[in-house]
Amino acid sequence: MPSTTAPHRKRDDAAGYADVPYAEKQRLFELVKADPRYPDYLYGCYECGICVAVCPSARFYDFSPRRIAQAAAREDAELFYQQFQEDIWECSQCFSCLRCPRGNNPGGIITIMREVAINEGMASAKEALEGYSRIIYKIMSTGTQVSPDMLQPDAFPDWGPEVKDVSVNLDLWRRALPPETHHTTTTGWAVAERTLIELYLIWLETGALSMIKEVDAGLHMILEEVMEERLEEEGIEL
Repeated sequence: MPSTTAPHRKRDDAAGYADVPYAEKQRLFELVKADPRYPDYLYGCYECGICVAVCPSARFYDFSPRRIAQAAAREDAELFYQQFQEDIWECSQCFSCLRCPRGNNPGGIITIMREVAINEGMASAKEALEGYSRIIYKIMSTGTQVSPDMLQPDAFPDWGPEVKDVSVNLDLWRRALPPETHHTTTTGWAVAERTLIELYLIWLETGALSMIKEVDAGLHMILEEVMEERLEEEGIEL
């Protein structure tokens, strides 16, 4: 176990989170490492750069899936903590990095890191997911996905200038979409009530609702009220 005192002070400063105790950084790393999926996602990095070459996020951000694998392989809890705060929220989760000849899965490691960040109520998770509250509510309450009129620059600044173009030209895009999606804020496409209830039970049993509570307690309360009413109408008791 690395020392928690002076030898790590210089690395703390370099990572930019010197105010966070090393023991806390190590604790978060151990949570990721303890996940049953972790051994299948990390086998050691050749530093060949293939994952970076195929990564779409690396084209637009100061992001490198190789850094994720390297920090994990070296068990560098300080760099890992920095990635908790910054890098993992820039990943597209496309898993192009699976082309790694060593068999590493940086995207998989990031999935675990995101789950830990959310479950631990980290500020970086709340900030990164703030713009998605409306999408979560829409999916969980109606079964539909993102509607064009939800794509606003203030909600998705990380999506680049294209979001503004969509927002400004919504009328044009509406005419280009199928008629049944024109009034997407309230209707979208029909989803069977039974399907919504099944989805809710899946989110409940898998812990997805608990994760939402850590990110947005208000949204969690609304979803609980909406879905519990539906369950009651269907005569389903938890």
